[in-house]
Formats: sequence, C-alpha cells, structure tokens
Amino acid sequence: MSFENKYKATGKTELGKLDTVPDFEMSPKKAIRKLDEVSRHLSKFQELMYAHNRYSFLICIQGMDTAGKDSLIREVFKSFNARGVVVQSFKKPTSTELEHDYLWRHYVALPEKGKFTVFNRTHYENVLVSRVHPEIILNERLPQVTEIEAIDDEFWGKRYKEITNFETHLSNNGVIVLKFFLHLSKDEQKRRILRRLGKEKHHWKFAPEDVREREYWEDYQKYYEECIEKTATEECPWYVIPADNKALCRYIFASVLLDVTQRLTDVSLPELPDHIKDNLSKYRERLLNEK
Repeated sequence: MSFENKYKATGKTELGKLDTVPDFEMSPKKAIRKLDEVSRHLSKFQELMYAHNRYSFLICIQGMDTAGKDSLIREVFKSFNARGVVVQSFKKPTSTELEHDYLWRHYVALPEKGKFTVFNRTHYENVLVSRVHPEIILNERLPQVTEIEAIDDEFWGKRYKEITNFETHLSNNGVIVLKFFLHLSKDEQKRRILRRLGKEKHHWKFAPEDVREREYWEDYQKYYEECIEKTATEECPWYVIPADNKALCRYIFASVLLDVTQRLTDVSLPELPDHIKDNLSKYRERLLNEK
C-alpha cells in the first residue's frame, strides 16, 4: 500500500467525509514496531542525504489543539542523528517578528541542505487562526489594511498565492516541502482535553484557549479545507492523516515520508576527488607508521 497516494489531498477537500480513524486495523504494539522500523529507514536516508548535500526537507505539521503534533515529532524523529533534524515551533509572533512581513520568521528557520526541519505549526497559521480571528492581521500594520473591513476575500486570495509562491521557490531550490494536516475528530479532542484536566501531571498542557477555540470548530474545518485546496500542488502536497489513534497516525505519517524519500533515487554518497582516492593507501600507511 502506498500511504503517500492514499492520504494525499487532491481536488476538493471535504474533511467531514474523510476518516479520523484509519480504515485498517493494527494493534498499538505492532504500530509501534512498524514505526520504529520506518524511522530507522528514514534516519539512514537522512545520513545519506546529509552526505549528498543537495536536498533538504521541510515538514509542515498542522492540526487542531491536542491533535498530537508534539508527540508525533518526538516518536517519528527519535532515531535521527541530532544534527540531522531541527524542530521549529511557531507561537504568537514576537515584537521583533512583527517588524517584518509574516513569512520572515519562517524564511530564517528554513532547513540547511542535508537536513530535515519540522515546522510545528507553520506559516499556515496566517490563513487559519488569522482567518478565524481577523483582528490579528491588524497587528501586522499593513499599509493597505487599517481596519478589519479591509480584510476581504481578495486579501486571503493574495495570501494563498504568496504562500504558494514561497513554497514553489523552496521546491525549485532543492527543498522537499511536505504538508500534513492531523485530522482529529471533535469528540476525540474533547476526550483528550478532559484527560488533561483529569490528571494533575498533565495540567501544564492545558490552556483555556483549548476550550474557547472549540466554539470555532466548524470555522477552522472550513478554512482548513480551503487552504489545503488552494495551496496543494504536485511539488508541495498536502496529506490528511487520521489522528484519532495516535500510534497509527505516527506510523502513517512516517510511512508517507518514507514513500517520498524512496523516490529520490539520485541521493547517493559523493565520490572522493581522484587526487585523494588515488592516495588513500598512502594516508593509511602514514597513520599506521606514526610514532
């Protein structure tokens, strides 16, 4: 089964018709074993890609609160060499970040060649949270937007194009851009929030916003559908991953990554220059004869 093809968003996206639980059964123990196996393959690929030094990966993860983004990142990338993966979490923009355009803080966090960078929440917050709460846009102090009434459909259409152009530019320069929406049901989110509230050791994870934002659930679903449809391209695709079962969500996510890496058949170890390769025996002899 190609997980990449199965979960890639194509055409019109209707989240209400997509599963939040996978349509196959697998025990949690087996899912963990399969994830470990896939993660090891990904780790080996990353080391090869680091040596090849021509590609990098930008992994963008979006989802409603409690969708499991943090734990997914921890479990999927735990086999990676620490130098091979960087995680960037984007929260409310700082005063410094607001002195620049909304994409600036994402540009400066892009991956170096040979590395994976994971955006935990991404530049898409600027067409999701800002769409549900358009007053946030006023903090950007845009010359053409001095009141909420100026933030119309044309404004959002331009922003979708800007984001698409941003990602196309990255793709043209060797960055593999993959975008994931962790598709959580409203009922499962409620269970997870209640679990946080029910155990003192998990209280630190709770924020009142988690409950307040549930009032905008349908708005978020609508805007996720729109942004996925408007910004999914062949070069920079979206994947909608069922997220009600954390173990299976992680396994599917990692399997999609593995499917993509297996298509990069040109990634290989670089050849040593002839003047070095022809003298390897001399270097070895010199080291062995050291006193």
